[in-house]
Amino acid sequence: MAQAGPAQTTIRGVDVEPDAIGLSDVHLRAAGFEVLTAADGNQALQLARKHKPDLILLDVMLPKIDGLEVCKLLRRDPATADIPVIMLTAKAAEIDRVLGLELGADDYVTKPFSPRELVLRIKNLLRRHTRTASEEGDGDADTLRFGPLRIETSAFHVTVAGEPVDLTATEFKLLTTLATRRGRVQTRDMLLRDVWGYDSMIDTRTVDTHIRRLREKLGAASELIETIRGMGYRFVA
Repeated sequence: MAQAGPAQTTIRGVDVEPDAIGLSDVHLRAAGFEVLTAADGNQALQLARKHKPDLILLDVMLPKIDGLEVCKLLRRDPATADIPVIMLTAKAAEIDRVLGLELGADDYVTKPFSPRELVLRIKNLLRRHTRTASEEGDGDADTLRFGPLRIETSAFHVTVAGEPVDLTATEFKLLTTLATRRGRVQTRDMLLRDVWGYDSMIDTRTVDTHIRRLREKLGAASELIETIRGMGYRFVA
């Protein structure tokens, strides 16, 4: 578990490369985080449920229960469903990255990774999640309505045809960014910058996977998000 300033915590599962564990932990602590490391997937679940961390770094290659299954179980449990998750995956294992995002991970980092990039992604995701949480407590909700879709931006609440839609903080930020810029094409690079907070080029498949998950959750309202081939996406009212 890792803490940056008051009550900012991250849990990470064991990495199959011991040297990589020490390397990332050293940089996380140097960045001001308190780090708690799990020995396997079972322990990662136990620690997450017990400590309610602010962020989870989850390696795909975990003993006993792999990281993909751990991510799925975390998202199914109401006590841990809203905790931001960053997956650590092997560079060549594209299927693991896609599956991780489809199971509810907010982001992923491929190995071997730059410690500076890892710290940057953690800080960006924590900042985004904290901002969303503060907006949720803001009282009067600003409501956006598009056909069956209703978005209460301040209350962090989305419904389609009156039925609530359970979105992660990243999915909610992606939806509201598109909706408030309706009619305008948003390139993948723009979305990476404005939703994920990345100024440098990052794998844009992250955007595509989140859009696919978002459309699945929106159901009848999914047609509001239009793909602009070769460019990005546009919200059409």
